[in-house]
Amino acid sequence: MADDLKKGLEGVLVEESSLSSIDGDAGELIYRGYSIEDLAREASYEEVLYLLWNGELPGREELDEFEERMNEERSIDDSVLETVERLAEQDPEPMAAIRTAVSQLGVTDPEPFEVDPEDRETNLEKGRRITAKLPTILAAFARIRDDESPVEPRDDLSHAANFLYMLNDEEPDDVAVETFDAALVLHADHGLNASTFSAMVTASTLSDVHSAITSAVGTLAGPLHGGANQNVMKMLQEIDESDKEPINWVEDALDRGRRVAGFGHRVYNVKDPRAYILGEMSESLAEEAGERKWYEYSIAIEEYMQEEKDIAPNVDFYSATTYYQMGIPIDLFTPIFAMSRVGGWTAHVLEQYEDNRIMRPRARYVGPTDQEFVPIDER
Repeated sequence: MADDLKKGLEGVLVEESSLSSIDGDAGELIYRGYSIEDLAREASYEEVLYLLWNGELPGREELDEFEERMNEERSIDDSVLETVERLAEQDPEPMAAIRTAVSQLGVTDPEPFEVDPEDRETNLEKGRRITAKLPTILAAFARIRDDESPVEPRDDLSHAANFLYMLNDEEPDDVAVETFDAALVLHADHGLNASTFSAMVTASTLSDVHSAITSAVGTLAGPLHGGANQNVMKMLQEIDESDKEPINWVEDALDRGRRVAGFGHRVYNVKDPRAYILGEMSESLAEEAGERKWYEYSIAIEEYMQEEKDIAPNVDFYSATTYYQMGIPIDLFTPIFAMSRVGGWTAHVLEQYEDNRIMRPRARYVGPTDQEFVPIDER
């Protein structure tokens, strides 16, 4: 019925999309018809961006041109860098810095603020610039707060390799680049999740791309969305410091009513397909480093939760150990999520502009009625 209440918009269809599809019962995720397994293992993040933004995978010449245009947009304006420096000195949450910087990118963007929903190329260029600059912003923030100088982006490295280079001031090895690139692919899009929907709501008012992406960043910052991967790693560290076996720690946590981070999903009823791939990456990194502790903790917890609680891990569960074993600070996990998902956000904003209708749901009023107004001097 039209007046049925659907808290959290559970199961409500609000739009049609050709970008990504999730089968929660089968544990399948596709981007424009391609399985996430094939894309994560065979395609670069740049190829996936091209696919999401243009509807098809690029040929070699198309990819070369696309990468060149992305690389040209990596540098940030001095005023943006100055803002990042001030934010880093104040040591805010990294997601707050990302949110503020994306908003300022809208001020420095060469295109006008006003939106022409039919001018797809201009809107795409705005999204392309945000996507290219986010790694530069995040790496600069991380280095400045550690009293280190920002590293200029290079135009001869891939999107993934360039971020790791700017973060650590050294060229990453092939294993790190391959792993990080695949992680970006896995997080690039995921249907109408909360942050994507937030971007679409903003775009539906015909607000600009930068405003839509800023809305999405703010939404992703919440611990029930993008912040979950940080909570997973903090949980694993707490287990390590407790001197308890992982299963005993989890049992005690559940007895106290505590939630085990990285499990359950609003859409998947089985194991998140991205968790399979990230789990493999986490194990490979553990083998390379000769330190399997974090991976073995994760496996023990996954098996217990599956057998005893019939609940499977989501993408956050293994992305946490994957990033951590690459030496990435825990509070950068969610900003990296944003750095990847901005590709999907841009694609959904463009799709919203193409067939726009302003988002305007209703709420059922449950407040008082027939109140008698009393003039202020008589209250």
